[in-house]
Amino acid sequence: MNETSLALTALIFLGAAIIMVPLVRKLGLSAVIGYILGGIIIGPFCLKLTGNDTDDIMHAAEFGVIMLFFLVGLEIEPRKFWTMRKRIIGMGLSQMVLTVVSLFLIFYVAKWRPDQALVAALCFALSSTAIVLQTLKEKNIFRTQAGEASFSILLFQDIAVIPILALLPIIAKKSADEENQILLQYLPDWLQPFSIILGVAALIFLGRYVFVPFLRYVSRSGMNELLTASSLFLVIGVSELMYAVGLSPALGAFLAGLMLANSEFRHELESQIEPFKGLLLAVFFVSVGSTINFFVIMQDPMFIFSTVIVVLLVKLLVLYGIGKFFKLKIDQNFLVAFALSQIGEFAFVLVNYSTQLYLLSPQLNEQLMAITAITMCVTPILLIINEKFIEPKKIFVKNMESESHEPIKKQRIIIVGFGFFGSTVGRLLRSTGTKATILDNDARRVNLLRSNGFKVYYGDATKPGMLRSAGAETADLLILCLDNFESNYSILEYAKKNFPQLKIFVRAKNRLEAYDFLNNGVDNIYRETLGTAVDMAVDVLKATGMRAYAARRLGRRFMLIDKAMVRKLAKEQLKDQVTFTLKDSLDQEAKLLAEDSHSFDESQWNDNEEYLN
Repeated sequence: MNETSLALTALIFLGAAIIMVPLVRKLGLSAVIGYILGGIIIGPFCLKLTGNDTDDIMHAAEFGVIMLFFLVGLEIEPRKFWTMRKRIIGMGLSQMVLTVVSLFLIFYVAKWRPDQALVAALCFALSSTAIVLQTLKEKNIFRTQAGEASFSILLFQDIAVIPILALLPIIAKKSADEENQILLQYLPDWLQPFSIILGVAALIFLGRYVFVPFLRYVSRSGMNELLTASSLFLVIGVSELMYAVGLSPALGAFLAGLMLANSEFRHELESQIEPFKGLLLAVFFVSVGSTINFFVIMQDPMFIFSTVIVVLLVKLLVLYGIGKFFKLKIDQNFLVAFALSQIGEFAFVLVNYSTQLYLLSPQLNEQLMAITAITMCVTPILLIINEKFIEPKKIFVKNMESESHEPIKKQRIIIVGFGFFGSTVGRLLRSTGTKATILDNDARRVNLLRSNGFKVYYGDATKPGMLRSAGAETADLLILCLDNFESNYSILEYAKKNFPQLKIFVRAKNRLEAYDFLNNGVDNIYRETLGTAVDMAVDVLKATGMRAYAARRLGRRFMLIDKAMVRKLAKEQLKDQVTFTLKDSLDQEAKLLAEDSHSFDESQWNDNEEYLN
């Protein structure tokens, strides 16, 4: 392998990601779909741009999964991890056992060789850590019931990879190849079963007495690039050490992150690792797309797609049943089932290893690899189906069922989103005795607010039926205070179409968001950064020696002019003339403020001034 070809392959992978991801995001799809589609396009079936270095690229990109696990460990306090142990063992073990047994029986009945049926069942029982955790992060649902359940199952699966690797040579009735020798094998036989305990103990020792002092030593240099290098050294070093003693590298990285979760370097490590994690994960997903061998699929499409359907259905049913047993809410249960239904990236490793042990033929190897990649591609689509079609119905039914116990009190005002922004609005309304129906889609926040006396209802207003359940048909005012612009805009469009009587007030973070709302016919827009930014500028003017009255007056004048400019520029945006018009408006703004500094005529504070039109 020459370095030039490897660099060129990496360049092609990154180019595919840069082109495809913005396109799919515009369609409202997950970035993972964009990465995989990009890989398919540059792969051997379409443009044939990938060379022989694809496997090397994928192996390098797998460090993205390792870094992802490290960052997850940083976000979880050791105390919380300990409280999750029952869920990790309970949900994880039951998922592995039930999935392996079910798939083995199906493959055996389908007249697979018993050893091949068992190997395939073990490989297919695993789910993709990269896809699931990335999706949970994208949707900001990592700390929900579904997020914690998914993480528990994934963590157990990662632990399960260790005994599976040990089991495969036994199934093949062979010893591991020389190249797969690990340090663990040099331990006495009686000590080898305790490898996990030894590995965890070693990491606890390293985290407390080596990692933190090492980072403190590096930080004293004052060189940021050394801290970046140390962060990468730490993650890669731990993963390699874990691999050397026979443990999963990703598991080792997670435990290392867990050990550093309470250290003073937690946030610094997050910021240093995050860019590399994102980049390597992107390359990993592209490489998954590029490895799909469509020629193998075309040779026996019935076998490939029937196996894909069987695997997805079995995992969906098993995961849904486990969720029912552990009393997950119905919408959270469906999310877990759909999110973890695919086959994971560790299956690539296990399938190749099984082929080296002569458990699988080269042809079956290619077929199983194709099946694995296809399920990865299908999962984001399944999540979209769940989000758009299944989840809204379940939420609507759940709301209807709960109405008999706790009906939503319908008010003239509906507030959507009760975070820092929305709660400020709600508190002021409450102080005047004005009642409102409050919706929020963060279960923890709802529980917290309810415990503090706020009547807040759990519900996602972006789902059809939720606004209707909240009384939008009879309400007068709709206040949109969500953090996410896309969610606010989606609710706005739905409300204008279905509830035209509603007067809508909407939160915007900046001018660009305000343009879109204005062009959609909304007049009541509140930019959260405007007032505080002007307040700061006023205080700065006073600090420079300007009289307090003059500074406050200039600040109010600025806000009037700015709001007027935004209305004007919103119209110009439709003509793609914003840049030029913005420069003219800024010049006009400076002129008006300069003129105003010479006059204290109170009439100039009138909202109906000529420049506002």
